[in-house]
Amino acid sequence: MIISNQDKFDATYDVIILGFGGAGATAARFAADNGAKVLVVDSAPEGNEGGNTRYAGQLVAYEEDPSQFKKYYESLLKGFNVDPELEEVVVNGVSSMKDYFIKYLDVEKPYNLIEHPDNSYLALLRKKDVAEYPEFPGGKQFSLLTVHNGISDSALWKILRQKVLDRSNDITVWYSSPAKHLLKGTDGKTIVGAQIERKGITYNIQAKNGVVLATGGFENNPQMIQDYLGVKKLAPLGSLYNKGDGINLAQEAGATNIHMTRYNAGGMYQNYVCEVPQGKRAFGGLGLPAVTQGSIFAVGTDGTRYFREDSAAREGFVYKNGMWDTPQIQLKPKVIFDQKKYIELKKEPFLKEFISHSVKADTVSELAEKIDVNPKVLENTVADFNLFAKNKHDYAFHREPESLSAFDEKGPFYAVPMAQSVMATQGGPKKNAKAEIVNGYNEPIPHLYEAGELGSNMNNLYQGGSDLADCLIFGKIAGENAASKKEDNPFSNINPTRKSLETKDNKQIFNSDTSSDNSSEEFTSGKNQYIGKSNIGMGDEIIVRVTLDDNQNIKNVEVLKQSETEHGTAALDILPQEIVKQNSYNVDTITGATNSSNGIKEAVKDALSNIN
Repeated sequence: MIISNQDKFDATYDVIILGFGGAGATAARFAADNGAKVLVVDSAPEGNEGGNTRYAGQLVAYEEDPSQFKKYYESLLKGFNVDPELEEVVVNGVSSMKDYFIKYLDVEKPYNLIEHPDNSYLALLRKKDVAEYPEFPGGKQFSLLTVHNGISDSALWKILRQKVLDRSNDITVWYSSPAKHLLKGTDGKTIVGAQIERKGITYNIQAKNGVVLATGGFENNPQMIQDYLGVKKLAPLGSLYNKGDGINLAQEAGATNIHMTRYNAGGMYQNYVCEVPQGKRAFGGLGLPAVTQGSIFAVGTDGTRYFREDSAAREGFVYKNGMWDTPQIQLKPKVIFDQKKYIELKKEPFLKEFISHSVKADTVSELAEKIDVNPKVLENTVADFNLFAKNKHDYAFHREPESLSAFDEKGPFYAVPMAQSVMATQGGPKKNAKAEIVNGYNEPIPHLYEAGELGSNMNNLYQGGSDLADCLIFGKIAGENAASKKEDNPFSNINPTRKSLETKDNKQIFNSDTSSDNSSEEFTSGKNQYIGKSNIGMGDEIIVRVTLDDNQNIKNVEVLKQSETEHGTAALDILPQEIVKQNSYNVDTITGATNSSNGIKEAVKDALSNIN
């Protein structure tokens, strides 16, 4: 969208960052550190920002020896072309990640998984090596860093977000404010700002020095999933606000796209997750031995097996005929098991949601009818599996003999309808080593930059932790380069008109939606009431109000503020009642919502510490 010399801007900043996830937060922080006044906008409402960084495992790629990581990185690429200068930035960035944690994230002692072979993460996955592909050159030395001894708790995201809040004098944040267009100067190519929709009104915002696209992938754009990945639908595991906006914006600016068919999945088996309605996040992480061993197998749409169930996917990639690749996608996959396996699965707290989706029938034929499968086909599949178990040889897919156990013919039998998942797409506009987005002729589009999963540098096999490393590496580069003063901005001397600010209703329209200390938020308390806070949940901050009776027993616990994930809602609903019932914050956590549970308990503990 071209804006003319006669047009006026509604506000002016040095840098505009589109997207407030890990890459956007990093870019904003480093732009501000280089003297820029920064606007960060995100399409998500407050409490839902963070992109996929918030939902990721918080593990960041690291390999101390750059020569070894270069071998490993090139093995992951498997011959796919990559800009040599960009590859050098990736390799040096990953090998310097421990120093990055210490210098820029204030993490005194980064937790290095390769130095802790008995850590809970590797134990959960039954892994001896940290790398997804330890057999590749350089793979044995590859590791993952976390900001503390813990994963999947939003710890990294909270640090990145706080770095932005600490710079609130220089960084303005707008939630629920999607970018609609990039603004070009009269030369038809220089990016001079962005058109932002805020509170129902569209504003033209000037960026004197640069715009950074950090909007994430297109996991929640059903049409793009079909058009680019060639599958009918996938269930998202990450942010619900990654809808491919950056791809459309970059195309409008003349960018060329790369890696559009690549994505990494997650989930159990060949990336199975429990079915969810369109627009809802799926619950992943079901790769426990209980679902890969014994009298249990998976079937495709027609009721036949189509892969080896005891072979775990590697960050969404599966082995077939000598290659690792994205899995065969089935529209209606199911998991089938018998009564003895059902009893075993019910004992696994982590599989509570999985079991809750199960369909039960007295016979295999009846089960087939309930799940819309040809009864004869499913009966034959069970019969074949039982024969394989008896002979301890899976003639179809070569499961390990000890993983096979025949179905109990007495019944009942169970099926769980599944979906296939996507954690992150890797496609987006092409960039160079300076994080500049380029056009089809490999020429930089003036003043336009990129960081994060949008146009990720992982264009073949995916190694866990790589996208978070990419966010940190290229978020810094994009922020710094976008902040550098430009001499070629055709609107550098135009002052914005602020007529939109003059009306009473819009007087505060351009104020930041957040601050460093949340000082604008006040929560009242009366007699025997105490306010408590915690930052260890999955969201930003949990604030509770605890009411005591005259004997100082806990009478009520109110959650005043929270931004937990959907899977934390059980803790929000149940724990306050349990704390009142037991008159103690020391209650059991809710399965599947451990971090949210701990956050509520710590907030209540904090409130009680204020008793005189």
